[in-house]
Amino acid sequence: MKKIALAIMALVAVTFTFTSCGDEKDDGTLYLYNWTYYTPDSVLKAFEKEFNCTVKVDTFDSNEVMYAKLKAGAKGYDITFPSQDYTSIMINQKMLQKIDQTKFTNKKYINIDTKKLMTFDPEMEWQVPYYLGMAGIAVNKQKVSNYEKSWNIFARTDLKGHMSMMDDMREVIGDALAFQGLSVNTTDDAKLQAATDLINTSWKPNLVKFDAEGFGKSFAAGDFWVCQGYAEVVFGEVPEEKQEDMIDFFIPKEGGPMYLDSMVILKGAKHYDRANEFINFIHRPEIYAMFLDDFRFPGYVNLEAEKHRTTVPMYKAEEMASGELKLDVGEDLEKFNEKWETIRFTAD
Repeated sequence: MKKIALAIMALVAVTFTFTSCGDEKDDGTLYLYNWTYYTPDSVLKAFEKEFNCTVKVDTFDSNEVMYAKLKAGAKGYDITFPSQDYTSIMINQKMLQKIDQTKFTNKKYINIDTKKLMTFDPEMEWQVPYYLGMAGIAVNKQKVSNYEKSWNIFARTDLKGHMSMMDDMREVIGDALAFQGLSVNTTDDAKLQAATDLINTSWKPNLVKFDAEGFGKSFAAGDFWVCQGYAEVVFGEVPEEKQEDMIDFFIPKEGGPMYLDSMVILKGAKHYDRANEFINFIHRPEIYAMFLDDFRFPGYVNLEAEKHRTTVPMYKAEEMASGELKLDVGEDLEKFNEKWETIRFTAD
């Protein structure tokens, strides 16, 4: 996987390494390596108070970055949050420790339909699901009044210079595959090329940039009118009193890549017991409801938490019916890497 290999080499010199005071003594800390905008401060503070510890968080904006950093030798993280394709890779590469089932008493709250998706670890020996969701499209209704709820909105030349897509290989290529009526896990060379051509000729020329993290601020400022991305990033930047009038977030009618992010304990974690306590704590229904409320997520993974929430989700779980879970495509991931390089690193 050339892209990942290059990222690893680049990170070797700059890898940030945590230590636990140089020995095995418990320093009263839990280290998370998490997606940006993904665990509410209220949840972290509640855990710190109940378990008399400190939670420290480092963030990443793509699975590729997370994986490359860990493969480059980053130490000290206890828990990370990979999506299903990378969870599978990390299990197979023996990068994880097993979940302590005796401490996972809230396992009973995991939706049985979520379990059916976890073909890579159906018994939750190595991971516990955190959230099932999809990236979609956020439209500024004050700037764009007439539009089709389709991925092909990015082909609109009248919106050129006001749109962005994610800097995420599997998401963007997966969207193009879905738009063409294909599986997001397609590895057929001709079909991948057709999806790449669609992006390069019809979508990319109208984009300001590929951006997986900062697009929320640009959307809130009124610079970006149409953004592919995660709902929580956009809603997290737009003041609550402006959200209803400004934002239309939807899952395009063609479907697209669906992700199942998990909590995993990394091999060598120095705070193994506390990591298990944190994972179990997250799935306490009233705590998971805090997570759902903060991001206004649908509560598909932990349905019991829905009884405790106080907000209306930004989109309904039913809207994900047309989505397809991204799978580990093995060595064929290199095909996606090669296509992505032609998308990201060639001029329009």
